[in-house]
Amino acid sequence: MQSAIFILTEVGVCPKRAPALGAHEESWRPRMRFDHQRNYRRRDRTGGFSLIEILIVVFVVMVVAAIAVPNILLAVANIRLRASAGDLAGLMQQARIMAAKNNPTTPIAVYPVRYAVRNGVQIAYVDLNGDGAWSSSVTVNGVTLSEPLIELSGTVVPAAGAPSGTGGQPGPYILAGDTVIGGASFDNTKTIAFTPRGFPCDYTSPPTCNTPAATYFVHYLTDTRAGGAGWAAVVVTKAGRTKIVNWNGSQWN
Repeated sequence: MQSAIFILTEVGVCPKRAPALGAHEESWRPRMRFDHQRNYRRRDRTGGFSLIEILIVVFVVMVVAAIAVPNILLAVANIRLRASAGDLAGLMQQARIMAAKNNPTTPIAVYPVRYAVRNGVQIAYVDLNGDGAWSSSVTVNGVTLSEPLIELSGTVVPAAGAPSGTGGQPGPYILAGDTVIGGASFDNTKTIAFTPRGFPCDYTSPPTCNTPAATYFVHYLTDTRAGGAGWAAVVVTKAGRTKIVNWNGSQWN
């Protein structure tokens, strides 16, 4: 029997016994289990946010919004104002082209540009038949059509006249190089019209419309917004050319 055990040991078949755990190993195993549980709790803690952290983020977002929102609203208001001025300038050029093309004689000899409110919206239109109201159907040289119109954006409206330069308003626009200096242009208190030759004239007292006009026209647009009204204008020279100017808070450009 002893010979058999000796032989098996020599050839390496007999399995070795597992070494007995000493005091060091016995103390090591429960400590590792404790560390594992503590690490698990730490990972679980870092998966969320505390109430203080959430409040800090909300506060930062509110501060950024308080700074950004007014600037965004101002930019949107400026875009609407410039777009309305561009549409009005285009309508005036359309009136000029139609007057030159149609050579109007009856019922009026010129095409005036007027303002009105239609369906609660501020509009500007070309008064082809001279009745002082927008018409959906008029006959011009045997052709039936509706009078051209544009709708002003948002709270944009035609100003009552030239700005006064006081009370937060800009001063009147002065066309550089024009022979009339000192703000003597025709403003919104004058009705602009275009003759068959394409020249603008003052049609405030129909049927009088002397050409060439005594001075250039500046029709102002304004709107209501936080921090004061915005201003833009369409300038029509005595030759009939148009351009758009905007008030940036310190000057016209």
